[in-house]
Amino acid sequence: RWWFSQFFPEINDSEGHPSSSHQTLKGTSKWATSLENLLEDPEGVKRFREFLKKEFSEENVLFWLACEEFKKTQGKKQMQEKAKEIYMTFLSSKASSQVNVEGQSRLSETILETPHPLMFQKLQDQIFNLMKYDSYSRFLKSDIFLNHKKSEEQEENSPEAQTAAKRASRIYNT
Repeated sequence: RWWFSQFFPEINDSEGHPSSSHQTLKGTSKWATSLENLLEDPEGVKRFREFLKKEFSEENVLFWLACEEFKKTQGKKQMQEKAKEIYMTFLSSKASSQVNVEGQSRLSETILETPHPLMFQKLQDQIFNLMKYDSYSRFLKSDIFLNHKKSEEQEENSPEAQTAAKRASRIYNT
């Protein structure tokens, strides 16, 4: 989808960015602690999207991400453009990736005339809670998550991951 990379270039970055959190947990261990931690990690977002795609609910995380990005938008014209994009993509009755939120039938394009950073907050919170109490727990039990966790553990335990000192001590202590 062209609009996704336009609004979220950092999320599609294959290298990923370091997480803003200063916890020592990494990867799947961190993702398993909270949905917030999962959504802070570009690799976590990628895996969660992969899972949601299989469940036919990828639009939920895409909407949440679009709202996060929208909050950072500067300038009324840019806000109007992004708000319209979010509305047309996720909220309109003709939306291509419609999310299911309460009060949606009462939403109309008139909200787009006076955009503000938190205009989608209530809807975003609904979708967050839907993901948190529904898809997230299934994601943690999914093959996508468990296989990624397993490959992480194999990397951590591989000889390349061990320091030269550890290798040396293993050689001399046998």
